[in-house]
Amino acid sequence: MSDRKITYKDAGVDIAAGNSFVNMIKPLVKSTFRPEVMAEIGGFGGLFSLNTTKYHNPVLVSGTDGVGTKLKIAFMADRHDTVGIDLVAMCVNDIVVQGAEPLFFLDYLATGRLLPEKAASIVKGIAEGCRQAGCALIGGETAEMPGFYADGEYDLAGFSVGVVERDHIIDGSGISVGNRLIGIASSGLHSNGYSLARKLIFERMGLAIDSELSGTGHTVAEELLTPTRIYIRSVLNLLKDFSINGIAHITGGGLLENIPRVLPPGCRASIRLASWERPVLFDILRDAGNVERDEMYRTFNMGIGMVLAVTADETEDILDRLTGLGEKAWVIGEISACPDCGECIELVEG
Repeated sequence: MSDRKITYKDAGVDIAAGNSFVNMIKPLVKSTFRPEVMAEIGGFGGLFSLNTTKYHNPVLVSGTDGVGTKLKIAFMADRHDTVGIDLVAMCVNDIVVQGAEPLFFLDYLATGRLLPEKAASIVKGIAEGCRQAGCALIGGETAEMPGFYADGEYDLAGFSVGVVERDHIIDGSGISVGNRLIGIASSGLHSNGYSLARKLIFERMGLAIDSELSGTGHTVAEELLTPTRIYIRSVLNLLKDFSINGIAHITGGGLLENIPRVLPPGCRASIRLASWERPVLFDILRDAGNVERDEMYRTFNMGIGMVLAVTADETEDILDRLTGLGEKAWVIGEISACPDCGECIELVEG
């Protein structure tokens, strides 16, 4: 047995690299700060002072999520500066549907071996996502766990907290028969359905990560790493002037699973499938695996990232506002009666 002294670095954990990484990301983190942030990075917990004079009866809304197997695409392409945007988007889009303004965000990055430059690239994306969402990145955790992850791989998780006035919580209870459903365009797959997408593209189609994806004008990497769209500023802008009765974030489960989550009893969503522009990527995936219609709409967002339930008389004004905010949006359906409490959503061809 050798009597050589063993260090933590010999076991695979480089404390110096961790310290270097923290110093690299300090400017990125600080760029996201709001006035309510009370502590610099490096403490044991992030401090955020809620401005109680701004709210009459504030309710905190929280959400947590990850990026899923979209990370596999980042590994294959060796591109890591966008998945952080996805991480933030998947959390903050979930809380804005209840009318909440995101306040702050925390991340968790776990890897087998910490490479400061790569990790800083990931945090660069997280900071960009926070800036888009208007929330502060006030802390996080970086875990170096040798032997736990394959070489070069990592996992990401995030946690966000927002605030909404109790009287302004959007829970879908205001949805009624005759409401119109406005769909806001997604930027692509967002961060859902990647296990199926990877199987179709790499196994069925036999493409490589740098192959041209016919009809898109992009490589596989470029198309599949398009960041998830963050809808915070647009939705909060609408809430200043319009009554939104319900909002569904079209995430895992697609249109078929997510719209019914916000519908009150007695209501059915009728979705007209020809009412919006569907990105060609979804046709490519469908054709590659001869995927059935309902499977597509249960797995992917099909070009719609958010659905708003609004009154008929405000529909055109909301569409005009969304256009002015840089969003593509369409009336994709309406709410009808469902007296037997059967299927809460129907897909209508044409």
